[in-house]
Amino acid sequence: MSDFTVIPVAYSVDGQAYEGQLVFDASVTSARPGLLLAPNWMGVTGGAIDLAKKAAGKDYVVLVADIYGAEVRPNGNEQAAAAMMPLKNDRALLRKRMQASLATLQSQTHAAVASDKLAVFGFCFGGCCALELARDGAPVKAAVSFHGTLDTPNTADANNIQGKVLVLHGAADPLVPKEQLPAFEAEMDAAGVDWQLVSYGGAVHSFTDPKADNMPMMKYNPVVSERAFNTMAHLLKEVL
Repeated sequence: MSDFTVIPVAYSVDGQAYEGQLVFDASVTSARPGLLLAPNWMGVTGGAIDLAKKAAGKDYVVLVADIYGAEVRPNGNEQAAAAMMPLKNDRALLRKRMQASLATLQSQTHAAVASDKLAVFGFCFGGCCALELARDGAPVKAAVSFHGTLDTPNTADANNIQGKVLVLHGAADPLVPKEQLPAFEAEMDAAGVDWQLVSYGGAVHSFTDPKADNMPMMKYNPVVSERAFNTMAHLLKEVL
């Protein structure tokens, strides 16, 4: 059983203050692979930190990325949408903030990170963020999306992807348009990416979130969540 340390990590983008949360088991002092977690549209929350702990174990150092800025912590869906949509509509800005978060994971001094062993994963909006970071050519060995949208304005950017891509999708998710799936597959194939798309029957949006309880839109599915995390763990062991 891991005893996790959680430390706020401050950084800046374009002169604006950001604050992520670093999660790691301090009993391990050797350098470990670094994982960047892009949270859902609620941003940096206790739930995001719990997901970071689930992924970290003793094997990884995880930074929960702050995509909105230190002063922006949405309270409810309306505020979350207001914070998210400008980034959904400006992928260059989204990528810039994700790149800054990745650089912070590498440069922070609280826990040693093997700079050549990096990956990114995200949930809902964070899944979109993880894929956009990979499309921006970030040096990540893997990019993993949990119940995230798959579209992107410029599909040719998939040629910049350096690592493997894993999409963990709820087959009954009403918030990810079904037409995005074949478009994503065509995008990855055209770029020669090593990709996987796992579709879980009966699962809807937010299947990893214990607080999600709004069928048929979003609902926690503990069985599917565990399967999805195990699938990511297998890929991370392969590439890191």
